[in-house]
Amino acid sequence: MKPNKYILMSVMFMAAVMAVATSAWAQQINGTPGDPSATVTIDGKQIPPPPMPFGGVIKESATDSKPYWPPRVVPPKGAPNILLIMTDDQGYGVSGTFGGVIPTPALDRVAKAGLCYTHFHSTALCSPTRAALITGRNHHSVGSGVIGELSTGYPGYDSIIGIENASIGSILKDNGYSTSWFGKNHNTPTYQYSVAGPYDQWPSGMGFEYFYGFMGGETDQWTPYLFRDHTQIFPFVGKPGYNLTTDLADEAIKHMRDLNASAPDKPFFLYYVPGGTHSPHQPKPEWIAKFKGKFDMGYEKLRDEIFANQKRLGVIPADAQLTPWPNEIAKWDSLSLLEKKLFERQAEVFAGYAAYTDNEIGRVIQAVEDLGKLDNTLIIYICGDNGTSPEGTLYGAFNQLTAYNGILKAPEALQLLHYENWGSDKTYPHMAVGWAWAFDTPFKWTKQVASHFGGTRQGLAISWPGHIKDVGGIRTQFHHVIDIVPTILEATGIKAPETVNGITQRPIEGVSMAYTFADAKAPSTRTTQYFEMAGNRGIYNDGWMANTTPFAPPWDLATGKLPDVVNGYKWELYHITEDFTQNNDLADKNPDKLKEMQALFLTEAAKYNVLPLDNTAFVRLQTPRPSAVAGKTEFTYTGENAGIPLGNAPDVLDKDFTITAEITVPKGGAEGMIVTLGGRFGGYGFFLQKGKPVFVYNLLDLERFRWEGGIGGKIGEDFFGRALPPGKHTLVFDFKYDGPGPGKSGTGVLTVDGKELAKKKLEHTIPLMMTIDETFDVGIDTRTGVDDSYKLPFKFTGTIDKLTFKLGPSQLAEADQKAQAEAYANAND
Repeated sequence: MKPNKYILMSVMFMAAVMAVATSAWAQQINGTPGDPSATVTIDGKQIPPPPMPFGGVIKESATDSKPYWPPRVVPPKGAPNILLIMTDDQGYGVSGTFGGVIPTPALDRVAKAGLCYTHFHSTALCSPTRAALITGRNHHSVGSGVIGELSTGYPGYDSIIGIENASIGSILKDNGYSTSWFGKNHNTPTYQYSVAGPYDQWPSGMGFEYFYGFMGGETDQWTPYLFRDHTQIFPFVGKPGYNLTTDLADEAIKHMRDLNASAPDKPFFLYYVPGGTHSPHQPKPEWIAKFKGKFDMGYEKLRDEIFANQKRLGVIPADAQLTPWPNEIAKWDSLSLLEKKLFERQAEVFAGYAAYTDNEIGRVIQAVEDLGKLDNTLIIYICGDNGTSPEGTLYGAFNQLTAYNGILKAPEALQLLHYENWGSDKTYPHMAVGWAWAFDTPFKWTKQVASHFGGTRQGLAISWPGHIKDVGGIRTQFHHVIDIVPTILEATGIKAPETVNGITQRPIEGVSMAYTFADAKAPSTRTTQYFEMAGNRGIYNDGWMANTTPFAPPWDLATGKLPDVVNGYKWELYHITEDFTQNNDLADKNPDKLKEMQALFLTEAAKYNVLPLDNTAFVRLQTPRPSAVAGKTEFTYTGENAGIPLGNAPDVLDKDFTITAEITVPKGGAEGMIVTLGGRFGGYGFFLQKGKPVFVYNLLDLERFRWEGGIGGKIGEDFFGRALPPGKHTLVFDFKYDGPGPGKSGTGVLTVDGKELAKKKLEHTIPLMMTIDETFDVGIDTRTGVDDSYKLPFKFTGTIDKLTFKLGPSQLAEADQKAQAEAYANAND
């Protein structure tokens, strides 16, 4: 009898499948095949690898059969643990390791055990740098041409790290590593922060098996917007003195110990990215005290001191020139005594934060040694994701939200009131631009400016015991943040995959730096690198750098007229091999070379999704993008709903709005928060206090306004009348906005069961941004309160039957919307 042709086809198909599956695994299995302890190293071209064919025998009975366990995937023999560290908003002149006046012993430790790199670069902005760092591809190649808050509908700017751009987390995880991420996550699109997900753009979706950190560009270090995997957590509750910087180190150390206890031989990849020193600058007070009086020389003399240190340490060439001080920043001697006193305090707090952050990083490194794993750990420590931040304005701010709302100089008297508690939980501070420029010594410009090294040159140290011959040496090869992934892959012996989850991968665009471990004089393998951020652009090639001149300083919030993005910029030209600091512009002397470099920039821009060029910068916030609440004007909630992110909450700024709360008061009365957005540094709260309705409007911690009253009370009289009796009640806060334009006046009316209890007019309202990292909470108040009249969590003890927001149309003109976009962007980079 001939075999059935369909059976033959099935057998042939299964054989082909098994052949393909087998080819995706390495040829050699370590241990006895089928033994539970057997391991295998895959070729890594396809991850995750397909299921391995069953290698046992199956008969009718188990006694006649032979079991088989698929081998466990492990990295190549000797593959090191990886500790990848990056700090935030720290330019080249911040760390003591690279000539700064702030001691950074953890960075020193890595440098002394390995190498210092003096020609290493970022993208000039945080989330673009971070996207490039974890993917090994240029930031536009992975949709991160700007921060996600400014994403647009172009491939280079959509804020999506697509499935064709697998991260180093995914690659290492599927090759047998334990992977984790601690600290800042500014690579998840803002419209995906909520429990509605999706989670493919969260760390878990990018190959990181464990995440402990905060979402967005910044967070309060005392009461952080913190997540464990996908769940918001509040570890600071009941812990006086809590600070996220220490908590991150504690959690990372605990995680490494847990891994060691469970699988001591399994290598780990730990991505450690604390928030220091992005605003708010909030170190523990003992770290501020260490720098008392250390900055009374002023920022210009600080710059001279850093420059001298850098030459002494050899981290800049002996013939390097210090770039000129900008006319836009007031000279130190022109400041008043009070201004000097306040500015000194700002720098003390920043320095304390930088030193504190490095200290906690040092604890993580020490924990690796304590576990006996330091000798087989590759440590990569990048000092900053961009240059030092100028976003504190020319004067600094005790509450950075004031600057984000266009108040570029808060009243000096109010600033000085916060002198003693600057950096505490009572402030959300940033320092004056003069300090930022000094901490970017010896270069021009600051964070946000991709055309100059003040925005893009970062200190880098790498150590790997036994693999670096010139321990303590300095490397001068030109490299970029995209070169870290291929360096890790070469060190681990793992190849970049061709497909991930069946999707063909975009090639890795970085080049490995591992060749520098043995040869200080080897020519750089990176010969070309473009730079671009919001129209400011540059191109490096074989020792030359051509770049545009910024049309306005970033601390002006781009309020001037924008030049034509293609033809409206002046270009500069530098021979970097001879001019380390971009000090001597050769554009007029070498017009042909400049044209050649400009043409090369356009070639690279077309290749890596940089086009179309767009210098509208922060107006892009108004770009329609995916959102679960886009266009909604009415929102309804019931019961308790906490932790709703800002992007999913009703936006009450610059418009009429009405909040209606239908509640039930139980016997004995009710108390607590009905609804709130924001907290100590700006926002509103609608609650019952001593049983009586209250609405509080917090104008950026500059002033607070209260509407309150009770049943039987008189209009405008506080706390007269009785508390709400048991039963059902309808509370309404109705606000009429006096637009058009941002931050205008308005009148609020508080009513209960149709009776007006309080009416008040505000002369000013928050124009652009009510909060950064606080959430919209219904029935409870998390994080911080809008005033100090109640204690958290201030849960509502009645029942919220229905809570409704009705929003009127925005009363912002197009120019106002641009300003609003600017504020949001600055707050989230």
